[in-house]
Amino acid sequence: MATGLGLESLVDQTISVITNDGRNIVGVLRGFDQATNLILDESHERVYSTKQSAVDVKQDALEGVQQLVLGLYIIRGDNISVVGELDEDLDSNLDMSKLRAHPLKPVVH
Repeated sequence: MATGLGLESLVDQTISVITNDGRNIVGVLRGFDQATNLILDESHERVYSTKQSAVDVKQDALEGVQQLVLGLYIIRGDNISVVGELDEDLDSNLDMSKLRAHPLKPVVH
């Protein structure tokens, strides 16, 4: 659990980052700098939707959350809205195919 004010306690842990344009990127924090640029490893973007899959409409199945593999990824500090620690046990028990949500809207300053 993050105990300090900085990101030091989250290095080598799985985090979730919400960007200013509303994307949700999950990965292992490998490093950061004074401008809060983040280096994530084993990362993926989670794309949320409320739509039904065109292929599965007859079966009444829904798309759920798409996970786009990014791999090693750098996020500029000025594009970060929220950084949060991810509970890996809770996250691994989620059925992403059954989750529905509207995509986040971009941050307006």
